[in-house]
Amino acid sequence: MFLNYPITRTEIKMTIQEIQEYSLTKTGAYEDHPFGPEPTVIKVATKIFAIIGVDSISLKCEPFTADHLRQMYLAVKPGYHLNKQHWNSISIDGTVPNDELKWMVDHSYELVSKSLNKVLKKQINSSDI
Repeated sequence: MFLNYPITRTEIKMTIQEIQEYSLTKTGAYEDHPFGPEPTVIKVATKIFAIIGVDSISLKCEPFTADHLRQMYLAVKPGYHLNKQHWNSISIDGTVPNDELKWMVDHSYELVSKSLNKVLKKQINSSDI
Protein backbone atom coordinates (compact mmCIF):
# COMPACT_ATOMS: atom_id res chain seq x y z
CA MET A 1 0.00 0.00 0.00
CA PHE A 2 2.69 2.54 0.90
CA LEU A 3 5.39 2.89 -1.70
CA ASN A 4 8.44 5.07 -1.46
CA TYR A 5 10.21 5.33 -4.76
CA PRO A 6 12.23 7.99 -6.58
CA ILE A 7 10.37 10.56 -8.65
CA THR A 8 11.07 10.67 -12.35
CA ARG A 9 10.55 13.78 -14.48
CA THR A 10 7.99 11.96 -16.64
CA GLU A 11 5.57 11.43 -13.75
CA ILE A 12 2.81 13.99 -13.41
CA LYS A 13 2.09 14.79 -9.78
CA MET A 14 -1.15 16.18 -8.40
CA THR A 15 -1.34 19.90 -7.75
CA ILE A 16 -2.99 21.54 -4.76
CA GLN A 17 -5.91 22.46 -7.03
CA GLU A 18 -6.34 18.84 -8.15
CA ILE A 19 -6.24 17.61 -4.56
CA GLN A 20 -8.85 20.19 -3.60
CA GLU A 21 -11.06 19.15 -6.53
CA TYR A 22 -10.67 15.48 -5.53
CA SER A 23 -11.61 16.28 -1.91
CA LEU A 24 -14.77 18.01 -3.10
CA THR A 25 -15.92 14.87 -4.95
CA LYS A 26 -16.70 13.22 -1.63
CA THR A 27 -20.40 12.93 -0.75
CA GLY A 28 -21.52 16.02 1.18
CA ALA A 29 -18.11 17.73 0.94
CA TYR A 30 -18.00 21.48 0.58
CA GLU A 31 -15.48 24.31 0.68
CA ASP A 32 -15.38 26.80 3.57
CA HIS A 33 -13.12 29.65 4.65
CA PRO A 34 -13.62 30.00 8.43
CA PHE A 35 -10.11 31.47 8.92
CA GLY A 36 -10.21 34.01 6.07
CA PRO A 37 -9.22 33.52 2.43
CA GLU A 38 -6.44 31.07 3.33
CA PRO A 39 -6.46 28.21 4.07
CA THR A 40 -9.30 26.52 2.23
CA VAL A 41 -11.16 24.14 4.52
CA ILE A 42 -13.07 21.14 3.18
CA LYS A 43 -15.87 19.91 5.43
CA VAL A 44 -18.45 17.18 5.51
CA ALA A 45 -21.48 18.40 7.46
CA THR A 46 -19.91 20.61 10.13
CA LYS A 47 -16.61 18.74 10.46
CA ILE A 48 -13.29 19.49 8.80
CA PHE A 49 -11.53 16.67 6.96
CA ALA A 50 -9.01 18.69 4.90
CA ILE A 51 -7.20 21.99 5.36
CA ILE A 52 -5.57 23.13 2.14
CA GLY A 53 -2.80 25.73 2.09
CA VAL A 54 -0.68 27.14 -0.72
CA ASP A 55 1.61 24.10 -0.94
CA SER A 56 0.36 21.64 1.68
CA ILE A 57 -2.71 19.81 2.90
CA SER A 58 -3.58 18.70 6.42
CA LEU A 59 -5.65 15.54 6.77
CA LYS A 60 -7.09 13.61 9.68
CA CYS A 61 -5.52 10.19 10.16
CA GLU A 62 -5.72 7.19 12.48
CA PRO A 63 -2.74 7.58 14.88
CA PHE A 64 -0.85 4.38 13.97
CA THR A 65 -1.26 5.09 10.26
CA ALA A 66 -0.27 8.74 10.75
CA ASP A 67 3.01 7.65 12.33
CA HIS A 68 3.62 5.09 9.59
CA LEU A 69 3.10 7.68 6.84
CA ARG A 70 5.53 10.06 8.58
CA GLN A 71 8.16 7.32 8.52
CA MET A 72 7.50 6.52 4.86
CA TYR A 73 7.55 10.05 3.44
CA LEU A 74 9.64 13.08 4.38
CA ALA A 75 6.81 15.28 3.07
CA VAL A 76 4.42 13.97 5.75
CA LYS A 77 4.76 15.72 9.11
CA PRO A 78 2.63 15.96 12.26
CA GLY A 79 -0.33 18.30 11.72
CA TYR A 80 0.65 21.97 11.71
CA HIS A 81 -1.28 23.73 14.51
CA LEU A 82 -3.41 20.58 14.87
CA ASN A 83 -3.59 17.55 17.13
CA LYS A 84 -0.32 15.90 16.13
CA GLN A 85 -1.57 12.42 17.00
CA HIS A 86 -4.61 12.60 14.69
CA TRP A 87 -3.55 14.95 11.87
CA ASN A 88 -0.80 14.96 9.25
CA SER A 89 0.36 17.90 7.16
CA ILE A 90 1.62 16.86 3.75
CA SER A 91 3.86 19.06 1.61
CA ILE A 92 2.74 18.82 -2.00
CA ASP A 93 6.22 18.63 -3.45
CA GLY A 94 5.82 15.66 -5.78
CA THR A 95 7.39 13.09 -3.46
CA VAL A 96 4.15 11.42 -2.34
CA PRO A 97 2.54 9.34 -5.11
CA ASN A 98 -0.89 10.43 -6.36
CA ASP A 99 -2.53 7.18 -5.24
CA GLU A 100 -1.23 7.73 -1.71
CA LEU A 101 -2.48 11.34 -1.63
CA LYS A 102 -5.92 10.20 -2.76
CA TRP A 103 -5.89 7.41 -0.18
CA MET A 104 -5.01 9.94 2.55
CA VAL A 105 -7.94 12.16 1.49
CA ASP A 106 -10.25 9.13 1.44
CA HIS A 107 -9.05 8.01 4.87
CA SER A 108 -9.57 11.46 6.37
CA TYR A 109 -13.05 11.74 4.87
CA GLU A 110 -14.00 8.27 6.15
CA LEU A 111 -12.77 8.99 9.68
CA VAL A 112 -14.69 12.26 9.87
CA SER A 113 -17.87 11.08 8.15
CA LYS A 114 -18.20 7.97 10.31
CA SER A 115 -18.04 10.17 13.43
CA LEU A 116 -21.15 12.12 12.35
CA ASN A 117 -24.43 11.46 14.09
CA LYS A 118 -27.20 9.49 12.35
CA VAL A 119 -29.21 12.57 11.38
CA LEU A 120 -26.24 14.21 9.63
CA LYS A 121 -25.29 10.95 7.91
CA LYS A 122 -28.83 10.60 6.59
CA GLN A 123 -28.84 14.22 5.36
CA ILE A 124 -25.53 13.73 3.58
CA ASN A 125 -26.64 10.53 1.91
CA SER A 126 -29.87 12.17 0.74
CA SER A 127 -27.97 15.29 -0.42
CA ASP A 128 -29.86 17.65 1.91
CA ILE A 129 -26.69 19.40 3.04
